[in-house]
Amino acid sequence: MIKKNANKIKVMALGGLNEIGKNMTAIEYKDEIIVIDAGLSFPEDEMLGVDIVIPDITYLVKNRDKVKGIFITHGHEDHIGALPYILKKINVPVYGSRLSVGLIQVKLKEHKMNNIKITTVAPREIIKAGCMDVEFIKNNHSIPDAYSIAVHTDQGIIYHTGDFKVDFTPIDGDVMDLDRLCELSNEGVLLMLADSTNVEKPGFTMSEKSVGVGLDDVFAKSKDSRIIVATFASNIHRLQQIIYAAEKFGRKVAMSGRSMVNVFAVAKDLGYLEISDDMMIDLNDISKYEDKELVIITTGSQGEPMSALARMAYSEHKKVEIKDGDVVVMSAHPIPGNEKLISKVINLLLEKGASVVHSDVADIHVSGHACQEELKLIHTLVKPKYFMPAHGEYRMLKTHANLAKQLGMNEDNIFIMQTGDILELDKNSAKVEGRIQTGNVLVDGLGVGDVGNIVLRDRKHLSEDGLMIVVVTISKDEGKVLAGPDIISRGFVYVRESEDLIGGAKDVIKNVLLECEEKNIKEWAYLKNNIKENLKDYLYQKTKRNPMILPIIMEV
Repeated sequence: MIKKNANKIKVMALGGLNEIGKNMTAIEYKDEIIVIDAGLSFPEDEMLGVDIVIPDITYLVKNRDKVKGIFITHGHEDHIGALPYILKKINVPVYGSRLSVGLIQVKLKEHKMNNIKITTVAPREIIKAGCMDVEFIKNNHSIPDAYSIAVHTDQGIIYHTGDFKVDFTPIDGDVMDLDRLCELSNEGVLLMLADSTNVEKPGFTMSEKSVGVGLDDVFAKSKDSRIIVATFASNIHRLQQIIYAAEKFGRKVAMSGRSMVNVFAVAKDLGYLEISDDMMIDLNDISKYEDKELVIITTGSQGEPMSALARMAYSEHKKVEIKDGDVVVMSAHPIPGNEKLISKVINLLLEKGASVVHSDVADIHVSGHACQEELKLIHTLVKPKYFMPAHGEYRMLKTHANLAKQLGMNEDNIFIMQTGDILELDKNSAKVEGRIQTGNVLVDGLGVGDVGNIVLRDRKHLSEDGLMIVVVTISKDEGKVLAGPDIISRGFVYVRESEDLIGGAKDVIKNVLLECEEKNIKEWAYLKNNIKENLKDYLYQKTKRNPMILPIIMEV
């Protein structure tokens, strides 16, 4: 008996739609699944205390025997960051470029995972994954060794652009394989999923080489100053540009930030960074050099509170202290939502006497994502029958869909999807049919998924209104109050300066205890609830605040 929809390809995004980051896409055909990327995203403001966010892979766990492998487009965190957590649940082979594999291995080592099969693949190499053939195609992005992926099936080709831009003068000289895209088009591309990050921006994205001119200008104007450059650790092309500028102006290079040091070591060992050994110095040795001889490359271009640059700005860095005359270069655009963090760091740096150079005042950053004209080029070359905008917030996906319509694509063949939607298609038809379980899994310390909406709600409550703890000791046999009530306040009021309020709160609690004693009520749940309700009303009446109230009853 033929299974229903056995010849339909299912395309399901587990992340990366209606959001920035957490990119992960599953393609299922004939009861076999391949996964493209496994990224993380960073927590939103209301996710208090959360470290990172990864995709919910419940569907993959339930179908783990069908999963043939995870195929990585490139080594950025929003594409590989969730791998250690996911591979602990589904141990499947991983495929990627030399650099991607090198960065993944560092992550797996940190998680003490040494039983994962990882395979390095070359451009145009094809991996047999059950009934699907997965081909890796050279891309340009802000990290070397980036690929797009073509999934070959007997229904047609599914082409996923990955993150890309069309750069005809890349730092490594290795241009995007547009020839292969033309060949794929001739073979027939059934569906294209394409990066939508910069679709709202007209024109072309500038070449990474243009940043070199801006950096040279900054270095030339800062002859006697110490230069500190903040950028993404994984932007290896940018690191190379900074190294070129340092070499040109006779400066030594030091690294700050754990991720920066790790990525730099991997990229240098694999030959993706050119730097002579005598140019590199340890961060501990910077005091041995004059300011004009130094460049410090650091993490923290997004103002992240625990990053190296932020610790410098807050005078909490153990080895680097910002001083008058320093030049700090922020070589990155703010990720939406990070503007306040970045502004705070810049203000602190300026207060310490540093000069701050950012992309609004100098050409020291370009994007790694395609703008409208590059996207038009890819659409025109690939000529897909169906199109699914990917990697972006809803407004980006919508704009990308409109761009495809402007290029002549039938609106019925364009699918703006939600994370978890199932796009079913074959060579003759395509439609959204059903959903799978998806969502956010929150990672907090060593806990994965144990922080949910209830915990976040409590954290938000505590952060906004504080906590009041009520401690009462009661006789087990007679139900009489032996000690208390004692009140502890955290984040609500300072007890020593609020004696009247606390005294009134104790009176409220005593009245509740006395009433329960007279009625011979020994149900502690009832007693706790009465304390909470009466105290809540009293505190709101007096302060117009609603602290979390936690009654603790001890029996003796």
